[in-house]
Amino acid sequence: MAGTAQTMEPLSARIPSDLYLWLAQLQVDGATTNSDKLRVLLGQLKRQHDGLGDFAAAHAWARELVARLRDALARIEGQGSGHSEVMNLLLDQLTGSLAMVVGASPQTPADVAKLEDALVRRAFSLTEGLLRQGTTTQARAHDPDVVQRHMTTTLELAQSIHKLQGG
Repeated sequence: MAGTAQTMEPLSARIPSDLYLWLAQLQVDGATTNSDKLRVLLGQLKRQHDGLGDFAAAHAWARELVARLRDALARIEGQGSGHSEVMNLLLDQLTGSLAMVVGASPQTPADVAKLEDALVRRAFSLTEGLLRQGTTTQARAHDPDVVQRHMTTTLELAQSIHKLQGG
């Protein structure tokens, strides 16, 4: 399958010197010149814009936003620092939630209720995942105590709800 040849169009713009200096120093993967950087950055902006109202496109854009962090985590893990199921859970949930919000374009109260339901379902999925990590004294995390340290109030609230419901 042959790719379509993409034509290049010239673009000229005057920008403030502080933005020019920032662009010149900015590290952009796959770009060395300011022209390359502008092409990459405009492509990212287009993907962000395309994600409005489209969950799949928004999810791809959100993954791109956290790619640098995921790469850094992979490097650290590759150095023998261990694997964090907690960090992966958090990043997956955040990426999906961001995509859901960016990709949403509710038109009716029913659409809003559907989005709300999906976001609450995702939030509780995150809570369940963190609580699973709390079933042991040490979570599969870079800081094995991180879940235990932060779940006390959540457990107290859950126990209170259980008592109020007659449990």
